[in-house]
Parts: sequence; C-alpha cells; structure tokens
Amino acid sequence: MHLLTSRRDLLLLGAGLVCGRSIKAQDDQTGGDPLGSMQYPSLREQTIGKATARFSDAVIVRGPAFADDAMNVPLLVDARGLDKSGGGVARIRVAVDRNPVRAVLDFEPMRALPMLAFRIRLEQASPVRAFVQTRDGEWHVGSTWVQAAGGGCTVPGATRADGSWSRTLNQVQARFFNNVLEGSRRLRVRVMHPMDTGLVAGIPAFYIEDLQLVDGAGQVWWRLALHEPVSENPLITFELPPQPVSGLRLVGRDNNGNRIDAEVVA
Repeated sequence: MHLLTSRRDLLLLGAGLVCGRSIKAQDDQTGGDPLGSMQYPSLREQTIGKATARFSDAVIVRGPAFADDAMNVPLLVDARGLDKSGGGVARIRVAVDRNPVRAVLDFEPMRALPMLAFRIRLEQASPVRAFVQTRDGEWHVGSTWVQAAGGGCTVPGATRADGSWSRTLNQVQARFFNNVLEGSRRLRVRVMHPMDTGLVAGIPAFYIEDLQLVDGAGQVWWRLALHEPVSENPLITFELPPQPVSGLRLVGRDNNGNRIDAEVVA
C-alpha cells in the first residue's frame, strides 16, 4: 500500500513538473512585458523586426490615466535619459498594442532633443510604446497604459464631418517658446490635415507621411514620419538647441502627394 501511494505521488509530481513548464511557457508569451500585454511580442516584431529591445526607465512615455477624447489623446515621449548615457539617440518609434493601425510615428531627432509631444487616436484601452534606438544600434522601450472609452480610429474627424478640411489643407502654424525647458527652445507646429485612418466607410486613408525642419543651408534639423493614428490637425512639440537659426522651413507631403512648405520664423 505504501509503495502504491509512492508511485501515485511520483506520477502527480511528474504531472506537476509538466504543468509547471507549461505555465512558464505561457508567461513567456508576453516577452517579459511589465504591462503583461500578450500583443507586445508581435508589436515589437512589427516595429523593429527581429531586433531585441530592453525595457528601460530612461524612456519616458506619459499619457492620461483615462482618455476622455479617444480621438485626441495627449502623449509625451522623452528619451533624454538615453542621450545623456552617451552615443545619442538615432530614432524614436511610437506604436500602440491594440490599435487597428499600430504604427504612430517615427522620429529622427538629428539636431533636436530626443523628445516630443503630440496627440493620437486610440481605438480601445491599450499600452502605448516608444521604441528608442541609440546610435550603437541598441533598442530600448518605454511604455504607459492609457484607459479609453474607445472608437477613436473608426469615426471621422470634425473637419472631415463638416467639410472644412479642404479649405485649410496643409496650412501651417509654428511658434517658438523661449526658456520653457532649460537648454533648449520649444517649437510647436500645427499642420491642418484631416489625418483620415481609412477605417471609416467611404473615406480612404489620407494622412501626412513626412515632415522635416530644414534650415537655409539645406540641413535637416529633425525628420518625422507620421501614420494614420496621429490626431487630426497634428499639433507637435519639439525641443531645439537654444540658439536661434534663420531660414527655417517646415517641408513635407501627405500620402496623396500634396506638399507642405512653410517658413518657420525663429
């Protein structure tokens, strides 16, 4: 009787070990994500390919705890912590786990500080990520969780609904703010554009694809690739070196080939 019980215990122990391995494999499906998102591994591969990314407190992503307006969710991405560690920041890619269009933007700071503020659309509550590549080729990722009522990607914007977008398309407003952040000058840019996601019936995707800040000598100060989830009439804030520069222009285009070209007065 004692021998039979021991064998049963061994079988149960073996089953427990198998179950233990199974549970561990399930845990690995999040890719070590501190927010526990099952979508994170596929998002990482979609955003940076087969490269690995290390979760880092030096990449700050800030958003509201709850997005009252899912079509205009404010975000701040700040990777200055990586810039200070040496080597510099080459690019910042922002993506959303649970949006139908996950890629948001790709920012190359170049001569700007590696930080920016902007607004996005959220289709549902989701983690929001910033993948930051330093100049040594390594990827670092910061995250935040934003609760939202949802639907931000599948309804038309205000200017699309009232038809006013065609009268203001690609008009630019730009303004500098001095001494807002120590050691920099803040540039806030708004480009009038409906930024249609293509997820509303009868309205194809129509959005700004590329923006650059260029000086009088043709040098690019920063470069920005945008995607559909960026909010209507994008309002984007950059941090530039404190010294004024003359001859700055904002240039770009949307996915229909319409050009953006406006003077930015320093």
